[in-house]
Amino acid sequence: MNNNKLNTKPHYPILDGLRGVAAIIVVTFHLCEPLSTSNLDKLVNHGYLAVDFFFLLSGFVIGYAYDDRWHKITVGSFFKRRIERLQPLVILGMTLGAVGFYFTDSTLWPLIHTVPFWKMLLVMLIGYTILPVPLSLDIRGWQEMHPLNSVGWSLFFEYIANILYAVWIRKFSKTALSILVGIAAIALTHLAITNGDVSGGWTFNTEQLRVGITRTIYPFFAGLLLSRIAKPTRIKNAFLWCSVLVAIVLYMPRIGGANHLWINGIYESICIIIVFPFIVYLGASGAVHTQTESRICRFLGDISYPLYLVHYPLVYFYVAWISNHKGVTVVQAWPYALAILIAAIILAYITLKWYDEPVRKWLRKKLG
Repeated sequence: MNNNKLNTKPHYPILDGLRGVAAIIVVTFHLCEPLSTSNLDKLVNHGYLAVDFFFLLSGFVIGYAYDDRWHKITVGSFFKRRIERLQPLVILGMTLGAVGFYFTDSTLWPLIHTVPFWKMLLVMLIGYTILPVPLSLDIRGWQEMHPLNSVGWSLFFEYIANILYAVWIRKFSKTALSILVGIAAIALTHLAITNGDVSGGWTFNTEQLRVGITRTIYPFFAGLLLSRIAKPTRIKNAFLWCSVLVAIVLYMPRIGGANHLWINGIYESICIIIVFPFIVYLGASGAVHTQTESRICRFLGDISYPLYLVHYPLVYFYVAWISNHKGVTVVQAWPYALAILIAAIILAYITLKWYDEPVRKWLRKKLG
């Protein structure tokens, strides 16, 4: 999901930009979600697939950055780099969620003000580690492994993928990695077709852990495989075309309806297994040709991870407002949704400059 580039290697600015495009679409997905009644009628119906796209990007970038460096680095130094990159914003996101917890009066969470302060504090401290919160500490009532900041679940699985890579799978040959990716693709397809989608992974129980692992293993290690076998060519206007493709995939309405869930499952399987690697290949093959395009990609890449981690504490207030005003229409809600989106982007940029970059710089010195 995130790019920890070694300074001596060039990076892919278009992939940075695409990560930002997907992060913005995730925010619009979460803003449209409370206006729907089920997975069948969401306005941004496949927005959750952005997580699978993040995993694939992450696997590609990790492979590119580290595969040929293991004679210079240790597993310990690898994890220091990942902690330096990921944890500061995890901690901030959980803190923001805790600060806003008691202020979200909503019919959705009627017992929120009865939660003892010590319990909320315990949930926040567990959240700092990104380890799942047990259901006995589900203080919001949504059965999330991180009730103070919903998106934390994907960072938990990101760490699992990083651990598997560093300890074991980085040693795989291309053939062995291809076999793993093939088996993971079959498991992902089975999940998608059986359930009608791959949505899930945020609850700390056996069924949802299986969903989370299945959603993680294929895209992350397919990205790693792609970084090893791809021979990028030259693609004109790659950022534009890739951004359009990402938007089409994530904004696509539900396919098949309630009577043919498997059709939607096939669509999502094709998107994750074929379309997303194709987009990443195109993005890696392209180049930015103007200063404007370069600035856009840099800005989107810079705010992508902060935006992902800090937007949901704002969304909780929006969800509370929707739930307290029954019958709110899209026309009535969109000005508030737009305000939240803009506020989230501004907050992400402030967070980047005033918190994330300084803290990472300090951690880099402390961790060596």
